[in-house]
Amino acid sequence: MKDNKPPCPKKEYQKVSFELKLMIIDQIQNGQISINYAAKSYNVSRSSIDYWLKKYSTLEQKKRGMSKQDEIKKLKDKIEELEFIKEFQRDYIANLENLSGLDLAKKHLPEALAKEIEKRKRDLLK
Repeated sequence: MKDNKPPCPKKEYQKVSFELKLMIIDQIQNGQISINYAAKSYNVSRSSIDYWLKKYSTLEQKKRGMSKQDEIKKLKDKIEELEFIKEFQRDYIANLENLSGLDLAKKHLPEALAKEIEKRKRDLLK
């Protein structure tokens, strides 16, 4: 004996323009809104937004002219630059502490960084 319940009606969604799709994707990728919030706000299904993210994310990258490999290379270069800056700052602080006789790193920096600077100071004194 089956219950003769009517099927659940599907929710009606509006047709979404290409520009709106790109705007929604951009907001999600920039962390301004979540997929759930976008679905509720723009009356669009979450699965549609997931599909757009997969389909148009690569379109955005092509529009910017950056492939995944280019992006990885750019990030590696940025890491290398930041590592250089970090090394320079550590050397500078170690030299400053040697000249002034103050232990600024111990007071104002996290313990791990303070230990590294202390090691640099010892290396510089050799």
